Amino acid sequence: MARLVVVQQQQHKHPSFSLLPSSLSDFNGIRLQTQLQFKKKVWQPKGALHVTASSAKRILIMGGTRFIGMFLSRLLVKEGHQVTLFTRGKAPITQQLPGESDKDYTDFSSKILHLKGDRKDFDFVKSSLSAEGFDVVYDINGREAVEVAPIFEALPKLEQYIYCSSAGVYLKSDLLPHFETDAVDPKSRHKGKLETESLLESSGVNWTSIRPVYIYGPLNYNPVEEWFFHRLKAGRPIPVPNSGIQITQLGHVKDLARAFIDVLGNEKASKQVFNISGEKYVTFNGLARACAKAGGFPEPEIIHYNPKEFDFGKKKAFPFRDQHFFASIEKAKSVLGWKPEFDLVEGLADSYNLDFGRGTFRKAADFSTDDIILGKSLVLQS
Repeated sequence: MARLVVVQQQQHKHPSFSLLPSSLSDFNGIRLQTQLQFKKKVWQPKGALHVTASSAKRILIMGGTRFIGMFLSRLLVKEGHQVTLFTRGKAPITQQLPGESDKDYTDFSSKILHLKGDRKDFDFVKSSLSAEGFDVVYDINGREAVEVAPIFEALPKLEQYIYCSSAGVYLKSDLLPHFETDAVDPKSRHKGKLETESLLESSGVNWTSIRPVYIYGPLNYNPVEEWFFHRLKAGRPIPVPNSGIQITQLGHVKDLARAFIDVLGNEKASKQVFNISGEKYVTFNGLARACAKAGGFPEPEIIHYNPKEFDFGKKKAFPFRDQHFFASIEKAKSVLGWKPEFDLVEGLADSYNLDFGRGTFRKAADFSTDDIILGKSLVLQS
C-alpha cells in the first residue's frame, strides 16, 4: 500500500535527506572554448537560464530522481518554487551533481519535498494530491493515460499540466524532419504517451506536451553516448548497421530542462506540443566520430554490417533505431524563444567529462554482439 512519508526537520513538512557523495556536474553546463584535440580542453561555465514564470508555484514532479528531473528540479528550486517529487522511494530522493558545491547541494536537498507512493495506486494519488493542492504538475515518467486521470480528479484547480512525451509517437515517414502536426502512429511503442496527449486535449486542463528525440547528457540511464564511450575507451571498432549514413538527432538534457522551464506559466505554450532536441542532425557514422572527438579519442574504426545477417537474440546490437529519425525544433524556437545551448560535440564532451570520463556509468560494457559482428567480418575479410 502506498503511503506518504515526510521526514521532519526543524521546519514542519520539510523532509530531510542524506547527502550523497558524487562525481557529477554543475547544472549551468560547460562550453568548450578551444578546439577539441584529444585531452586538451579548456572549459568555462555557461550562464544560467532564469525562469520567467511570474510567481512562485507549488509544483509536483511525477518522478524526478533519475535524469531529466534532477536537472529540472534544481532550476525550479533555484527560482523559488516549492517542489515535491512523487516517487516510490526506491532511489535516493536527491543526488549531488558533478561540480555542485556541498553548500548548493545542501540548500537544494533541504528544500525538496517527497511524496512516497505508487502512481498506479489511484486512490492514494487522489487523496494525497488533493490534500496538497499543487498548482503545476510536471509528469516526467507517465507512460499511460490511465495514470493521468486521477491527477486531474485530485487537482480541479490545476493551473498547468506539463507532460514529457516522445518524438517516438510520430508515424515513420519518408518526409522529414517531423513537425508537431505530422501523423502519429497509434501502434508505436509510445502509444501510451500518444493516448495521454489525447486525454490532455479532451480534458479541458491547461496542458503542454514536450516531445524529445534522443536525450543525452550526464546521468543518462539509456545507453546512448555511453554505448560509444565504452567501445572507444576499450580501443574497439564501432559496429554500425548498414551504411551508417542514417540521420538521427540528439538533444542535451540540460537544454531539455530549460525547455520545460520555458513553458511554465507561458500562455504561448497553452495546449501546445513542442519538439525539443539539438539544433543539427547527425549520421550514425558522424555520431561515432563526434563521441571520439568529445572524449579525446583517436578517429574510430567503424565497421558496417547488415543486421539481417545476424541473430542477436534479445540483445540490442546498436542503441538507435535503424532509420532516419529527426524532428524540427523551429516551433519551440519561434514560439518560446528557446534554443539549444549545446552543439553536439560540446554536449557529448559535457557528458563525457562529467560522467563517463570520471569512471561513472549506468551499464557495464557488453561487447558480445560486437564480437559476433566482428567475427563474421574477419571471416569475410580472410
